[in-house]
Amino acid sequence: MLLWSGLLIFIVSFIFSMLGLGGGMLYVPIFHWLGFALKDVVIPLGLLLNGLNTLIALIPYGRKHLVDWKGGLPMALSALVLAPVGSMLATRVPDHLLVILFSIMVLIAAGRTLWVANRPDKDMVMSVTQRAIVGSIVAGLAGFLGGMLGIGGGFIISPLLMWIGYKTKQAAATTAYIVTFSSFSGFLGHATHMKIDPVLLIVTVLSVIVASLLGSWFMANRAKPTWVKWFYGVLLVGVAAKMLIPVL
Repeated sequence: MLLWSGLLIFIVSFIFSMLGLGGGMLYVPIFHWLGFALKDVVIPLGLLLNGLNTLIALIPYGRKHLVDWKGGLPMALSALVLAPVGSMLATRVPDHLLVILFSIMVLIAAGRTLWVANRPDKDMVMSVTQRAIVGSIVAGLAGFLGGMLGIGGGFIISPLLMWIGYKTKQAAATTAYIVTFSSFSGFLGHATHMKIDPVLLIVTVLSVIVASLLGSWFMANRAKPTWVKWFYGVLLVGVAAKMLIPVL
């Protein structure tokens, strides 16, 4: 199980570091399918790895000057504050409802991504003030849902940034910046009740570190935005279907 965990987390981290999303969208179902406890292991470990993935991805993104540090800061702070609120609420929600809510959020993210996959990147259309206001509201909601479901909230933030006017690579990089705050903040909200095996933690953390460096470098230097969006959208549809069918 440890070998499968490490291998799957490596693949997911590579893919999602290209999108600035951390990987919580797949970390959670992977650990859930492997039989780990949803609230004590799956969600807190998903948030920890999510934050670690996006934090490491910021290294190559920052070197390429793709991160909007100033514009993204209000959004990051909003997500930072509300993520622990979602984390604390998760302990009061039945497991099957969390799975259903998670799947719905994944489908929304998939549909939005596929809808805009072939559209060209647009130039920035909002001022810094407008980006801060709109972004902070949405990032706060994303942080809340991410903290509750173990996914960081990047699936909401990334489409928002592209809608505001960020180009695909800039949106991925700035999403990684914001999601780092929400993921670690959400993880701390679960810290009092988590029960994570140390060996599992070491294996998955090492997988994330290596894969995140490779994936973010590939996105910054080689990847084509259009096929990244299509691959991501199709992948999420499959994940949502896989999780919803057993519950329903």
